Amino acid sequence: MALLQISEPGQSLDPHQRRVAVGIDLGTTHSLVAAVRHGVSECLPAADGRVILPSVVRYLDPAQGGSGRQIGFEALAAQVSDPANTVSSVKRLMGRTRAQVADADKLPYTVVDENGMAVVETIAGRKTPMEVSAEILATLRFRAEDSFDDELFGAVITVPAYFDDAQRQATKDAAQLAGINVLRLINEPTAAAIAYGLDNGSEGIYAIYDLGGGTFDISILRLTRGVFEVMATGGDSALGGDDYDQALAAWVLAQQGVTTPLNASERAGLHAEARRCKEALSAVDASTGHAVFEALVGGQTLRQTVTPAQFEAATTALTARTMAAVRKVLRDAHIAKDEVKGVVMVGGSTRMPVIRRTVGDFFGQEPLVNLNPDEVVALGAAIQANALAGNSRDGDLLLLDVIPLSLGIETMGGLVERIVPRNSPIPTALAQDFTTYQDGQTALALHVVQGERDLVADCRSLARFTLRGIPPMAAGAARIRVSFTVDADGLLSVHAKEQGSGVEATIDVKPAYGLSDEQIAAMLKDSFATAQQDMQARALVEARVDADRMIAATHSALAADADLLEPAELQAIHNLIAQLSQTLNGDTTAAIESATEALAKGTEAFAAMRMNRGIQHALAGKRLEEV
Repeated sequence: MALLQISEPGQSLDPHQRRVAVGIDLGTTHSLVAAVRHGVSECLPAADGRVILPSVVRYLDPAQGGSGRQIGFEALAAQVSDPANTVSSVKRLMGRTRAQVADADKLPYTVVDENGMAVVETIAGRKTPMEVSAEILATLRFRAEDSFDDELFGAVITVPAYFDDAQRQATKDAAQLAGINVLRLINEPTAAAIAYGLDNGSEGIYAIYDLGGGTFDISILRLTRGVFEVMATGGDSALGGDDYDQALAAWVLAQQGVTTPLNASERAGLHAEARRCKEALSAVDASTGHAVFEALVGGQTLRQTVTPAQFEAATTALTARTMAAVRKVLRDAHIAKDEVKGVVMVGGSTRMPVIRRTVGDFFGQEPLVNLNPDEVVALGAAIQANALAGNSRDGDLLLLDVIPLSLGIETMGGLVERIVPRNSPIPTALAQDFTTYQDGQTALALHVVQGERDLVADCRSLARFTLRGIPPMAAGAARIRVSFTVDADGLLSVHAKEQGSGVEATIDVKPAYGLSDEQIAAMLKDSFATAQQDMQARALVEARVDADRMIAATHSALAADADLLEPAELQAIHNLIAQLSQTLNGDTTAAIESATEALAKGTEAFAAMRMNRGIQHALAGKRLEEV
């Protein structure tokens, strides 16, 4: 009798070939690893039973021997006693220079610049953010391999939706250092939507409000039968629970009248106590409860009673920043807040009552909190990892993530030509044709930029490369196709090819680490605030470029065929050129366009004479039948 190969529904056809794939939430304050076991996504615990791993690494003196580092809870316990060598919130350093790290001087450890990137000074030497993150990722990798008693096939790692290309690449670099095969990077709000969509069978438009320890994301998603379409995304890559802790600590110092500078140990102690106090306030009655803030400063113990109302007042500006981002993303998605079916709360910081109340009041409904906000991102990533590893036969899951900021190239006059608009679904590939500006041009310098403004000076530079070997041609004759490809991880490659000759050049965009937090938060805001100004500036630059081309073309024509003109006609054209050149020095678009049109009309007869001469030369010596 023949035997059938039986497999469980939703599992691979051959259960013996199941690959170990996990989802990793690499967070600012803590990290988790999850996997699908017995058809259910669950977070994997350490030997002590705890699923959360504090994102903290302490480096020890190499001269003392031992492992040289402590990771997780063991390192967290040393934050006050050894703050200089205990690195926390390293996610905020990923893809940054020191100057672009918010409040770098207030960190308990020392951050310096090295090779264009922020690095941490420790007793064990300088450590890059990728190295520190790799320690955390490796610990989670070993936890997963111990749980399954097997090697890890790969992982889906989550990143904030507003992480730029440099930060995403830094995350992949950290995973590579940890020996992890990255199946995909996905946005944290998308991972949360996967967990809620599959667990609850939800459909409709949902808002994902993700306030973690160091970053804030807000995304609007449309869930339809397993298709997760990100309609719009926004947020702030330098706003999270850490900022609430710092605001509370600053308020306490102000109440106590402390103005003297704090040492590293005192800053670490204040931060730890602020976090404890914040968490305690989240569990008390809003009208009658309170928490006591105690910290050692200047050899004396500060003691301050804090009520929920006082905490809310001290942090009201931070909460307002999150809601401003929410309103903007709703506008980007072209929907009203009453069209949102549900609001998913993600991140441990959403446990703060003020956050849940503010979000609930804005949307007019209670937020969804039935999944653990600390775990939901890792759970969703594990579901995606299970599918990408081939363990699940559920082919209905489709992710349509988006890029947060437009991508384009610089054109003549310092203008930006957008090729991939913001909020385009990824992966994507888009192309556009360009041409040369000057006669005989044999190379083209391409400048890749990111942002929403019309002028290159107002956008962020990503990369530069050169297409060489273009055959010499008249200006405008070459046809150069520039293609932008954004992969599923949100990483960009740019390809340029001259269509006639076939010469081509490609660059994988790995920008120098460092997009300022202020810049990434302000890019979209600036694009709206300066829309009219940008439109006028673009029109002026385009008018100047057209005028320059008209002047160059006229000079070229005169050099070849000026003998066709009478002296008076030649002088008239020179006068028109002079008038246009003088107008170019001004800032009036209409005047430049008018002078350009005048030169064009003034040379129409000359152009006709040149055409007749060209025809005569072409027909000279030929018989009628040959023509």
